[in-house]
Amino acid sequence: MLDLSRERRRMVDVHLARRGIQDREILAAMREVPREVFVDPGYEEFAYEDGPLPIAEGQTISQPYIVAFMLEMAEIGPGDQVLEVGTGSGYAAAVMSRIVDHVYTVERHASLAEAARRRFQKLGYGNIEVRTGDGTRGWPEAAPFDAIVVAASGPGAPLALQQQLDVGGRLVIPIGDDPDEQRLLKVTRTGASTYSEVDFGGVRFVPLIGEQGWREENRPATVRTTPLARQRSLPEMIAAAAEPLSDFDDPGFAEPFDRFAERRIVLLGESSHGTSEFYRARAAITKRLIERHGFTVVAAEADWPDAAAVDRYVRGRGASPVADQPFQRFPTWMWRNTDVAAFVEWLREHNDKAKALQPQAGFYGLDIYNMRGSIAAVLEYLDRVDPEAARVARERYGCLTPWQTEPSTYGRAALTRGYRECEEAALDQCRDMLARQLNDAGPDGDDLFDAAQNARLVASAEQYYRVMYYGGPQSWNLRDTHMFETLEHILHARGPNAKAVVWAHNSHIGDARYTEMGISRGEVNIGQLCRQRFGDKAALIGLGTHTGTVAAATDWDGEMEIKSVRPSREDSYERLCHDAGIGRFLLDLGRDPNLRDRLTERRLERFIGVIYRPETELHSHYADASLARQFDALVWFDETSAVTPLGPEHATEGMPETYPFGV
Repeated sequence: MLDLSRERRRMVDVHLARRGIQDREILAAMREVPREVFVDPGYEEFAYEDGPLPIAEGQTISQPYIVAFMLEMAEIGPGDQVLEVGTGSGYAAAVMSRIVDHVYTVERHASLAEAARRRFQKLGYGNIEVRTGDGTRGWPEAAPFDAIVVAASGPGAPLALQQQLDVGGRLVIPIGDDPDEQRLLKVTRTGASTYSEVDFGGVRFVPLIGEQGWREENRPATVRTTPLARQRSLPEMIAAAAEPLSDFDDPGFAEPFDRFAERRIVLLGESSHGTSEFYRARAAITKRLIERHGFTVVAAEADWPDAAAVDRYVRGRGASPVADQPFQRFPTWMWRNTDVAAFVEWLREHNDKAKALQPQAGFYGLDIYNMRGSIAAVLEYLDRVDPEAARVARERYGCLTPWQTEPSTYGRAALTRGYRECEEAALDQCRDMLARQLNDAGPDGDDLFDAAQNARLVASAEQYYRVMYYGGPQSWNLRDTHMFETLEHILHARGPNAKAVVWAHNSHIGDARYTEMGISRGEVNIGQLCRQRFGDKAALIGLGTHTGTVAAATDWDGEMEIKSVRPSREDSYERLCHDAGIGRFLLDLGRDPNLRDRLTERRLERFIGVIYRPETELHSHYADASLARQFDALVWFDETSAVTPLGPEHATEGMPETYPFGV
């Protein structure tokens, strides 16, 4: 027996979403309304095919795509009051009723109006009123309307309907006297007596009969309701705008990114922390920006003291005598992998060659987690330059000592009176280090800057772990604000002409104001803060994939596993990119205004961090976003593979003792 519920979902995913219908509320409504209830007996099995079906009185029930397309053009939304002209089976009115506040629908055939009324009652759709009459006259006593949708073709847009629009209201109607050359017209009321029009292309509809439509005796030939010429689908538009990318080893891979060379900050994302192609792409782009365009800062979503060990290595500054081997905390594979190691080696070689010709490029960490490493770095510096200041710092950091290894438990303890002094002590030490930085411009400038930033991190981490206990957006906002401020400090330290590349997850570098993070949870991120601070001098570039493998854990502090990434959902941005049919490409979201407009509507987007749980993927890893507002560009890899963590087999004979990763 045919599963109509499954067929309904397939209709929405395949015939609507994949062909470019973006409005999430329309798609949800069409998943809910049972179209089989609105077709004549015997046609139920065809209810979810994308075509019109005959009903009584020589009329048709429009194909699902054209219903969704017209409603999207009418921009219907919650709270709206909508008029439909041409009730027919009642299907379109039923779909609208799941979205808007109230639907008024007029049908000239009494039998159709009564049948639709019975269907609405049976389904419990109580916000629809049906009237038998001349739809070209509208429904004056219920006006003004936010939207009017006409399901039949007239010689023009009836004046009565235009006058019943509210200011800002939209009328969508097919017009034209030739059955093969009707046009779908959208009329928007812009003032008391002013209107604007947009033509959305060719369609075929039954004729609109009435006082301000066609007379019965002069009606055009009746035709099936099918689109004559559809718009290009979103995947087709993406394919047309996509710029294919070559292999990573090809120097031409990174050339398309020269368009971002004049920006002060280029933020490169990733939709997972364990995907090799994302690291290799960022490395190739970053190399070009450093070599060809003078970028001197690589700032990563990594802990400051760990990244400092890498920076010492790539700039030949010698290893810290007290620092631990970096990136030993979970998730070790995020930075201790073969792709990062290869980039670090390149950066060291580049700096060795560039010493006498141009400023060296540094590697910096933006994140907040390694409180233990930061405390050790502050104390090591002060032990060398000012033992008395080191003694004071040890006293101040004393209350944090029990929590250095597992600071996530600090929040609960900080509720007690005995630990409230930690906040002020950490802040005092931070102030002292900043004052020392301001007053000392000696030869150890890099070491002092490193120590001062570690002191900042300890103060921020103390606050972060304290507020994390309560949940909510405050801890996230504190962390990303700290990362953004750290980026500002690095740029300031490297000079007024310094330019930075940022490596972080898409959730950090895509503007939070246009994602579920900002809209629903009140969270900010680095991408948003960079746009607000630097404007068009910041470029936000996301990276995404459809399927493949990923290095991730099932639980926090769990073992790394190589997991299969499920193919992207059919209602996601990822599926649009997959359906474009190009293996890897750059999509500049500012080049095609029409495509940008169509990619602004909110749609699901996948986010995989260091945890991946495929069995709960929709709830765990998808969120709403507006892609074209979130990013300036997208880099796409249709199939990707997991990173390779460093192990003993990657040791190199003669490797210097200062090598940051070791084995």
